[in-house]
Amino acid sequence: MRYVPLLLIPFLLYNAFAFLIFEDYQTDFREAVMFHVPLVSGVTFALTVGATIILMAVLLVGVEIVKATRIGRGSIADHVLAVVLFVAFLVEFLLIPQAATSTFVVLMAIALLDLVCGFAVSLKSASRDVNFDA
Repeated sequence: MRYVPLLLIPFLLYNAFAFLIFEDYQTDFREAVMFHVPLVSGVTFALTVGATIILMAVLLVGVEIVKATRIGRGSIADHVLAVVLFVAFLVEFLLIPQAATSTFVVLMAIALLDLVCGFAVSLKSASRDVNFDA
């Protein structure tokens, strides 16, 4: 369970809203307001469902990058699952009408960033562990 990509959470949340909560895919659930707060400036700040899911994904990709610094057998499983998750994003984006949104594309880009950064950080961390004695 510790090798499951954390970006699976926003992926599942988006799908839950798209398919279960708002069953009519013509309804734009991403603009549904979760809460609003009046600010001192006189305007009201409103946090939408789409912005919340993206914000969560951005925070979780930071945690994923820190997870990538671990070296061991589990890191390989973590990378493989990150690839599987990105492929799931890509396939869903190409095939499912509910996923053809800008919010989903941003989530897919965050998953790609996680994938690339995870490999880069792991390779850099692994190269520090290799010593050549002459």
